[in-house]
Amino acid sequence: MELLDDLNAMQRLDPSGMGEAIAGLPRHCREAWAAVQDLPLPPDYALAENVVIAGMGGSAIGGALLQGIIAGECPVPIAICRDYDLPAFVDERTLVIASSYSGNTEETLSAARQARERGARILVLASGGELLRLAKEWGAPAYTIPFKGQPRAALGYSLIPLLGIAQRLGWVADKSADVADAAAVVERWGAELAPHVPAERNAAKQTAARLHGRIPFTYGAEHLAQVAARWQGQFNENAKNFAGHAILPELNHNTVEGFGHPDGVGAPLTVFILRSDLYHPRNRLRCDITGEVLDKNGIAWEAVRPRGQTRLAEVLSLIHFGDWVSYYLALLNGEDPTQIANIGHIKRRLAG
Repeated sequence: MELLDDLNAMQRLDPSGMGEAIAGLPRHCREAWAAVQDLPLPPDYALAENVVIAGMGGSAIGGALLQGIIAGECPVPIAICRDYDLPAFVDERTLVIASSYSGNTEETLSAARQARERGARILVLASGGELLRLAKEWGAPAYTIPFKGQPRAALGYSLIPLLGIAQRLGWVADKSADVADAAAVVERWGAELAPHVPAERNAAKQTAARLHGRIPFTYGAEHLAQVAARWQGQFNENAKNFAGHAILPELNHNTVEGFGHPDGVGAPLTVFILRSDLYHPRNRLRCDITGEVLDKNGIAWEAVRPRGQTRLAEVLSLIHFGDWVSYYLALLNGEDPTQIANIGHIKRRLAG
C-alpha cells in the first residue's frame, strides 16, 4: 500500500488527471444546478405523460440514479433506454431526454432520431457533437455539459441537470437545499479521501488495499441500487478489474443460491453491501440476513454506509467513495484510470 502514499508515483500512473476529476464532483454538482435553472424549457414539456432518458454508460447512469432518488415523489413514469430503439409507447405525449457526453453516441443518436420521427418532446444533454447539432436544427432545448474528460467523470453534469429539469417541470419539490447539502456532504467526505491523505487515515485507500487481487461485487437497494451498478462500472473502467453487482431484494430470490459452485468460487470475492437507514425496514433486515448467508458460505463482505440525511446526499456520497476506491485500486493494479483500451477497440471496429 506504500504506492498510495507516493504522490509522485500516483501522478505518473494518472497522467490524464482522473483523480482531479473525481475530486471535482461537488463543484460539478453546484455548477450544473446553477446552469440548469437558466435552461429554456417549453411550457408544454410539463404536460408530458412519461419520460424516456436515452443514453449509454456514464451518460445513462444519471437517469438511472434519478429514478431511485425521486421514485417516491415524481408522478410521471421514467424509463431508461440503453439501446438503439425507443420503447413502443414513445409518442407525442413523451419527453425523450437524449444524454450523450460526446454527442456522438450512436445508440443515443438513433433513439433521438426516432423520438423526432414519433413527434415526442426532445431535450438534449451533451458537450458537443452531432446531438447538439440536431438539437439546434430541431429547436430542442439543450444543456451543454461544460466538462472535458471521460463521461464517467462527468456524473454531476449528467444527474443534477435531470433533477433540476424534473423540478422545473413541477414533478418534484424544490431541490435547491438538497443539492447544496449533498454537495457539502461530498466535499467534506472527499477531503478525507483525497490522494494527499495518508492511507492510515484514508478509508478509500484502505478499502482498495483490501480489495487488491480480489473480485468486488456490490449489493444495493432502492435509491442505492444504481449506486451498486455505478460501483461495478467504476471498478471495470477505472481499475480494469472484473466486478459485478446485484439488487436487493431481488438478489435474495436468486443470487444467494449461486455461491456453491464451482468449488472455490467465493474465495476471491469481496461483497460490498450498501446500507441505508432510509431503506424500507424489510430491506434493512434483508441486508443483515444477506450478510449472514455470505458468512455461512465463507464469502468476505463489508457493509458500507453513506453520509447525509437525504436520498440525494446518500447517492452522491457513496458514488464519491466508490469512485475513490476504484481509483486507488487502478493504481494498485498498475493501470491508468483514464484509459479504456477495450472500449476504444470496439468503437474503432464499429466505425470501420
